[in-house]
Amino acid sequence: MFIGHFAVGFAAKRAAPKVSLGVLIGAAAILDVLWPVFLLLGWERVRIEPGNTAFTPLAFDSYPISHSLLAALGWSVLFGSLYWGIRRDGRGAGIVMALVLSHWLLDALSHRPDLPLTLTGATRVGLGLWNSVPATLVVEGAMFAAGVWLYATFTRTKDRVGRWSFVVFVAVLPLLYLASVFGPPPPDWRTIAWTDLAAILFAVWPAWFDRQRVVSPQPSERCLR
Repeated sequence: MFIGHFAVGFAAKRAAPKVSLGVLIGAAAILDVLWPVFLLLGWERVRIEPGNTAFTPLAFDSYPISHSLLAALGWSVLFGSLYWGIRRDGRGAGIVMALVLSHWLLDALSHRPDLPLTLTGATRVGLGLWNSVPATLVVEGAMFAAGVWLYATFTRTKDRVGRWSFVVFVAVLPLLYLASVFGPPPPDWRTIAWTDLAAILFAVWPAWFDRQRVVSPQPSERCLR
């Protein structure tokens, strides 16, 4: 998945209002930040194979360090612990852990059976949503719309930056998503790795506009005022 991970990050703001949206989205997408690093180090492998699935031409030959279930559990504990160590926020740390693990669960829904369970990669799983482009677009599009709606109705802007930076982000992300789906395949795996590393900016951007937004008073709170 791609924008599905962002959707989960947006929605998680309701569960962890004190946590920056940049942290929430970063946690949900962190496995895809680690993956290109391990590609460039030669620890994991991917091939470009048009037709591998209807949705993506990428053939994930080996990525147990970033994307096995065992590794995802380990990364979730690591990043949750780092957040707790910095913020001393138990609830926020728990949400960060859940978001990191959610990445593997959503990938298990979308990938063909190429997601390893352990570091050996002997057993691989995947339900294959990517075998259908229309189904993938519907599922991820609905998730993204729901996540953005949850965030937008839970927060309110403090200024124009908080409003328009959020609006532009929500408009640009689906456009890039569609371009990656319907555009030509990448020329090589190194291009994939560097492009995915550049996606770190899509965690920095939400952190910026989230600072210009505040949690809206909820109906029960308004009644007490």
